[in-house]
Amino acid sequence: MKPLLILAALTLATPLHAAGFKAPEGCTATLTVQARGCRVSNHYTCTADQPGDQWRADYDQEGVFFLSRINHATEWVESFSFDPKTRQTLDANPADPADFSGLLASGRDDFDFWLSRDDGTRSHVTGFDALTGKTITIDGVPLKQTEYSYTETDPEGNVIGQARGHEYVHPEWRNFFAGPSEHWDGQAWLPMDGSPRQFILPGEPGFGATQPIFDCGALMSQAPVNPLIQQVKHER
Repeated sequence: MKPLLILAALTLATPLHAAGFKAPEGCTATLTVQARGCRVSNHYTCTADQPGDQWRADYDQEGVFFLSRINHATEWVESFSFDPKTRQTLDANPADPADFSGLLASGRDDFDFWLSRDDGTRSHVTGFDALTGKTITIDGVPLKQTEYSYTETDPEGNVIGQARGHEYVHPEWRNFFAGPSEHWDGQAWLPMDGSPRQFILPGEPGFGATQPIFDCGALMSQAPVNPLIQQVKHER
């Protein structure tokens, strides 16, 4: 399915206070994750994509706000932001592509790649993911903890984004999930934590939910700029 058709299908199928997530035509929902930071994510796969590709649709209390696709190596293939509406894609021939299998095998994966947006801007992302050796169990699901750090710069080398902290990976699902981290806002490191709290599989209560249930009251009292949005954009 073409990206714009997927985008249209999601926004039409999941308006404010929608009863449940409906994957676009030709796609199958596989997992719902209720997370801290007032976010719920619905993961799905589509038959028209390359084998191993996965989509994730992120929702806050007002509806879908971020959509992303990764491949089997967990590279950031493309993503859509809704405020403002922007599509971002991975440039061809990265200097050091993300490699999920390499991370699991060696315990560390460095990456170096460029992203392009449909408004004509580009950015350079460098960083690493490393296994800490710890296994954290959340909602009965064992996850490997990682340490990560990344820096995003514009073509002139000006820093436009930085984050560091911990995430979690599931080797069989080939996915990253957010953890306790920090985002640099240009003046200070801001704490953020979008850690998963519930993993909901098909047929289980809450599967396909589009209304988040954790930390929503706390976030409503915060400033309009939420550093968790930056974490969502890094999470794969």
